[in-house]
Amino acid sequence: MDTLARWARAEWGPLYAAVRGPLAGGRLRAVVMTLGAVCLTVLLHVVHTRPWGYRVVEHLGAVRAEDPLWLALLRTPLSLFVPALDLPVWGALAQILCVFGVAEICLGRRRTLAVAYLATLAGTLYARVGIWLGPDAVPLGLPASDARVVDTGPSAAVVGLAVYLGWRYGAYLTAGAVTLAMVAEVVVKENLAGKEHLAAIVVVLAVCAAGELRHRCSRDLAGSSSGRPPIQSWKARRGPAQRRSCR
Repeated sequence: MDTLARWARAEWGPLYAAVRGPLAGGRLRAVVMTLGAVCLTVLLHVVHTRPWGYRVVEHLGAVRAEDPLWLALLRTPLSLFVPALDLPVWGALAQILCVFGVAEICLGRRRTLAVAYLATLAGTLYARVGIWLGPDAVPLGLPASDARVVDTGPSAAVVGLAVYLGWRYGAYLTAGAVTLAMVAEVVVKENLAGKEHLAAIVVVLAVCAAGELRHRCSRDLAGSSSGRPPIQSWKARRGPAQRRSCR
C-alpha cells in the first residue's frame, strides 16, 4: 500500500499541487473557460438533437473530410464542442470538465485552447491524408466511405490535452496509458475516430519534444557561456515550485 501511495505521489503529486492551490483559492473562477465549454457543449447537443436545430449545428460545427478544406477549417473551432450523437453526452461533458479544467489551471486558457485546437486540427487533416492514401496503405490509410463520417468532436482535444499535461508534469505513465488505450481502440475497432486520436497524440508529442529540445539547447548555451556544466535532468531543471505552474 505504501509503495502504491509513493508511486501515486511521484506520478500525480506535481499535477495535484498545481491544481489544488488555484482551485481552492479561486474556486470556480479558476475554471471559467471550462465551465463555458461545458455549457456550450450542452447547448450544442440540445440544439443538435432537435429537428429544427440539426442542420444548424451540422452547418456550423460538423467537420467531414469530404468538405472543402477552407470550410472544414472554419468549422473546426466549434467542432471541439459538438459531441457525437451516437454516444452518451455525459461522457463528453465529464471529459471536458476534468481534462479542460485541469489544463486551464495548469496551462492557462490560451495554451489550453491552443493545444486543444491543434489536437483537433491534427485529426481533421489526418482524415484527408488517410483517405487520399486509401485503405491499402496500412496502417495509415482510410476507406473512401470515411469521408462522410463526422470528426471526433471534443475527444481528440481531450486526448491531446491529457498527453500534454502528463508530459509537462512528469506523469509519463499516465500519458503512456492514454496512448496505449488509443492504440488498443484502433486495434479492437479500427475506425476514423481512433486514428484521429492517434494523430492528435503524435502531433502533441512532437510539440512536447520540440519544446524539450529548445529548453535543452537554451540550457546548454547558458551553461557554456557561464562556464558551468549544464543540468542534465529535466526534473532538476524545474524545481517543485516551478512545476506548480506552467503559465
